[in-house]
Amino acid sequence: MHDRYLFRLITKHSILYTEMVTTGAIIHGNCLEQLKFDSSIEHPVAVQLGGSDPDDLVACAKICDSLGYDEINLNVGCPSERVQKGAFGACLMKEPGLVSECISAMQESTKIPVTVKCRIGVDEHDDYHFLQKFTAQLADTNISTLIVHARVAILKGLSPRQNRTVPPLKYEHVYALKKDFPRLEIVINGGIQSVDESLEHLDRVDGVMLGRAAYDNPMITAEVDEKIFGYESQTHDRKKILRDYLGYSMEKYEEGIPYSRTLKHVFGINKGMPHARHYRKLILDTMQKENLSSNIEDLVSLV
Repeated sequence: MHDRYLFRLITKHSILYTEMVTTGAIIHGNCLEQLKFDSSIEHPVAVQLGGSDPDDLVACAKICDSLGYDEINLNVGCPSERVQKGAFGACLMKEPGLVSECISAMQESTKIPVTVKCRIGVDEHDDYHFLQKFTAQLADTNISTLIVHARVAILKGLSPRQNRTVPPLKYEHVYALKKDFPRLEIVINGGIQSVDESLEHLDRVDGVMLGRAAYDNPMITAEVDEKIFGYESQTHDRKKILRDYLGYSMEKYEEGIPYSRTLKHVFGINKGMPHARHYRKLILDTMQKENLSSNIEDLVSLV
């Protein structure tokens, strides 16, 4: 939630996503705190669910509907061992029939659009035919959007971190998917570092998802509203964005949320700029000493 608040200070029109929240955590883990969002600023915002039981996904879809989310995204691409043990995430790509059943069940229980995020394949199933066949079964539902991370997921032998970088990117598989399924909105993900790179992909697909690159360097999204959505250019004053966010952090601190939860999201706001190292050190020191009020001006001066 805090990171999304930061991004809304930078871009007003991008679709923002929650982290993946498992159905078990929602139903049994009392984690509704994880699903909170600020409706005054965050829309459009999508919730990403992890699960494989249609009944559990229906229950969670209804909860997310009641909370006011704009989209429900089913994660069929996460390669972590914990997710595999729960029989969901990327391993579900081997069970497209079950994925379709889950999608249809959620669609019947809510009017919110249901989307899917997947990989181009899983383990040895890394050829385009596998992705095409998987997508064809999903297309039999009323799903309209598929978000595709253009790497295969290696479930054994690679960590989640390695799965984000080691398997080679195969953007051409995602491009081919758009040609073969023109009705579907195809969104490409994986290794994209800038808005300019995004524009190149948008010649071939319908949308671009930025993940790690945007988190590490939030200001790369400053041109999104103008270049992607066609809105009039706005001045993006890095100092004002940081000052507004630090004010938000202080408000949350008064509500009992420690600075370690909010300030970690602005580590990268000065990435590549002079004084970036000094700035990160001061952020870390502020998190540890919880003395933001006395450090605001010094932090702003460093960006």
